[in-house]
Amino acid sequence: MQKILILDFGSQFTQLIARRVREMNVYCEIVPYNKVPELTPDIRGVILSGSPFSVRWPNALRLDMNLIAGKKPLLGICYGAQLMADFFGGEVGQSEKREYGKVMLQHHAPSDPFFSGISKRSQVWMSHSDTILRLPEGFEVLGNSDTIPYAAFRSKDDKFATPVYGIQFHPEVYHSLEGFEILKNFVLDICHCEGDWTPAHFVEETITSLRQQIGNEKVIMALSGGVDSTVAATLLHRAIGDRLFCFFVDNGLLRKNEFAEVLDSYKHMGLNIEGLDAKDRFYSALEGVTQPEEKRKIIGKLFIDLFEEESEAHPDFQWLGQGTIYPDVIESVSVHGPSVTIKSHHNVGGLPEKLKLKIVEPLRMLFKDEVRRVGRELGITPNILNRHPFPGPGLGIRILGDITPEKVHMLQEADAIYIGKLREHGLYDQVWQAGTILLPIQSVGVMGDERTYEQTIALRAVNSTDGMTAEWSHLPYDFLAEVSSTIINNVKGINRVVYDISTKPPATIEWE
Repeated sequence: MQKILILDFGSQFTQLIARRVREMNVYCEIVPYNKVPELTPDIRGVILSGSPFSVRWPNALRLDMNLIAGKKPLLGICYGAQLMADFFGGEVGQSEKREYGKVMLQHHAPSDPFFSGISKRSQVWMSHSDTILRLPEGFEVLGNSDTIPYAAFRSKDDKFATPVYGIQFHPEVYHSLEGFEILKNFVLDICHCEGDWTPAHFVEETITSLRQQIGNEKVIMALSGGVDSTVAATLLHRAIGDRLFCFFVDNGLLRKNEFAEVLDSYKHMGLNIEGLDAKDRFYSALEGVTQPEEKRKIIGKLFIDLFEEESEAHPDFQWLGQGTIYPDVIESVSVHGPSVTIKSHHNVGGLPEKLKLKIVEPLRMLFKDEVRRVGRELGITPNILNRHPFPGPGLGIRILGDITPEKVHMLQEADAIYIGKLREHGLYDQVWQAGTILLPIQSVGVMGDERTYEQTIALRAVNSTDGMTAEWSHLPYDFLAEVSSTIINNVKGINRVVYDISTKPPATIEWE
């Protein structure tokens, strides 16, 4: 399988480079800059990411360019370009004026495949304080901006066996209006990738690979009702059939009727699945607990206990299936070396080692949007595939303060009205995530001739691409008024509804 290798120097945009490459139906992988793999024939080209570091710093992240240059087509972006210039004998220094934001690039090489079809003057996005003051010997300038002379450059034809390009702007961001076309020129025309990595291709290849990986052994897997675990389980089921055993836990913190509805969907999909009613165990363990982190730990530990019990009840299973996706994998590997971990992505902690289970992760190389495309290829029901993200601890972190069955019921009813109205008004698919929060405050209200002193519900709706940042959704006032009125009139114990208009950052999507 053809692929592009991206060496990560810690840029916040590295994943975005990968997403752009995959939009061309070309497979790519991100690896830390200090873990360059063998450049096998399937690797058609290499991209060096940007970085928060400066090549002038003593602790700069460095790479022996001779490992790649001349062996595969190479593209350095921002820090990657400056690192190449410095390595091959050019000069990098601090520019008199830091370039940040939209800049006009003027290129001088319409005949070079890198700028094929690109406007003579094109808006790009820059983010750097260093700049290349002098190109190395054997390199030539391809483009400049109003303030820097070497916005784009390349190696001369006789310098290396394969071309080396450097650009001091970020083609991967939307503000670079022809950035995608520039990347496409590099990936398809210069690296000669065919662009045939499609969801159908992924499904076929993954099922074959899973059969080889698992052999005649068995897999146990906990499902959440979400997109990732459902798609992963479906791929495993297509590969090994009923040798995959799944279970779905009702922790008492799911949305209204969610346990029965999702379990029914799974059974209609042909999955070998068991539903576990553990509401009372979770309510008992959470009684009187008000601190968010303590709630999370209790809920997480109970899931692990349940998984351990299920595994012991099925001792003939050798594999643990998980819905890990690519951002989780990337975040567990730091560009500063193996000693630093940003995030542990295994959602059952040390269980694989404790239970002597091997891990199988069918989606570990996919982004979220790619998982959904694969799910559509597999024919997974839209009510699961298009479901909004839902936190692992469920309504446990949407009830501020202590958790009781009565509060859960109240929140489930309000949430069902809110989500139902979003669907009814055609707004559900226009929002990335929506939910209700039960606040630990009471306020005075008037219902009929009586004064009330009841609970407050906060409505939350955000738009995002990956959850890292989020903007509050500008839902119509009339819609919000209808939701508020319906909740107050139908959910006993609630007399006030508010709408959260906080962005992330500084706020988070969830309240706890």
